Amino acid sequence: MKTLAFAAVALSLTSFCSGTSAPKAAPKSNTIAGDYVEVRTASVFAGACHYNGELVTTGRDALMAWRFTSGTWNGVDLSGLKVVAAISSDANLGQEQAARKTELVIDARASEQQATALTALLREKCGARLGEITGVRQANVSFEHADRDYAVTADNFASLRVRPMPNGECCKQPHLVWYSPLAPLESRKVGYTVRAAYTAGTVGDAWSREGENSAFYGSFSF
Repeated sequence: MKTLAFAAVALSLTSFCSGTSAPKAAPKSNTIAGDYVEVRTASVFAGACHYNGELVTTGRDALMAWRFTSGTWNGVDLSGLKVVAAISSDANLGQEQAARKTELVIDARASEQQATALTALLREKCGARLGEITGVRQANVSFEHADRDYAVTADNFASLRVRPMPNGECCKQPHLVWYSPLAPLESRKVGYTVRAAYTAGTVGDAWSREGENSAFYGSFSF
């Protein structure tokens, strides 16, 4: 017994003095990440007069869309999930204290467990911007991102098509970007809205916009 104890101590000292130790398991990465695009009912990049003209008359509604490429929440894998949110307020969404309501549409391919986890995640990370979530339902959702263009559709709910601004104008004139994205983004870009429409009309009136610099896009991670 003494011999075994001595051998164990000697081995421990040898490991300590040689700077080696028992191998540790690599930390498990759980980065929740993906692509994001939003469209507002007001220009987010415009001249001062245009911005001031819209500030109190419009900009009360928006569409938000996420495509998750990795990560888990509450032990549930979110990879491949897509969700679209319609948000409506009683004032311009640039006013942080304005009351707002949101409806979520989650891709029909998500399981009930995934839909629940995704809703909980958005409440946790974006709750202040979303306000009261009045409804969550599932429908077919497509989210295409090719050559920086975005095309998103949620059946019987909303659609949007956004392109990058040519020549990076918003970066050359950053003082003309009047708002911030409604969701946390990495290296956000201003986009040109080819067309966007909200047709459900359950959180505010149905609306459509086209041909304006009213979008943000980029990648996100939580």
